[in-house]
Amino acid sequence: MARIPIALQLYSVREDCKNDFRGTLEAVARMGYEGVEFAGYYDVSAPELKKWLDELGLKCAGTHTGIDTLRGDALQETIEFNKALDNPYLIVPGLAADYYESLNKWREFVAEISDIAARAGESDMKVGYHNHWAEFRTFDKTTLMDVFLKETAPEVLVQFDIGNAREGGATILPLLKSYPEKAATIHLKEYSATNKKAIVGEGDVDWPDVFYECEANVTEWYIVEQESYAFPPLECAAKCLENLKKMGK
Repeated sequence: MARIPIALQLYSVREDCKNDFRGTLEAVARMGYEGVEFAGYYDVSAPELKKWLDELGLKCAGTHTGIDTLRGDALQETIEFNKALDNPYLIVPGLAADYYESLNKWREFVAEISDIAARAGESDMKVGYHNHWAEFRTFDKTTLMDVFLKETAPEVLVQFDIGNAREGGATILPLLKSYPEKAATIHLKEYSATNKKAIVGEGDVDWPDVFYECEANVTEWYIVEQESYAFPPLECAAKCLENLKKMGK
């Protein structure tokens, strides 16, 4: 099985990025992360960001980009920005609350993201969606996630977030087995029933099974995301990576 490189979702250290973007990227590189997934650019141009990444030995593992940046004429600008970062993955990180309240509204999004993925694919870009917990709520004996997986175009990706799925009462493993082609990037987020601030490797997730499914299939990046903090955010990021290395990653 091929080794999968590890990146950090920069939302995990967003306040650090806001205060010192370049310095935060330097710290992430020193920890040993091989890439980063952007969640905002703090008014830094794509060529400058690419220069920083190259200098620090980091790669762009994806960007979280709001749905509005993929609609209409905005899509081409977003594609050009991400091409400059050498990034093929445009991931929608979430939607307005009303999308999660009915199957009809959700299906509007399913149709829209399928259309966006087709248009982006003409420029060799891949479009996907990052799950939270609400996609696992049941409507008429199905879940929003089931509808998404079954009704989106084949080229639409899902950035499965392990911890968010567990928060919604689901496990990602059956989905990884059934839809491996959609799992180009995976969010490694811990879940613990007793410790909401658990970091990767210190909760209830069966990580070896997750790793097995990812490494047997087409996953290109493991991406650490930490949104609750028992330590300062950069220290949490470092501890997550240390634990992954202890698990052989």
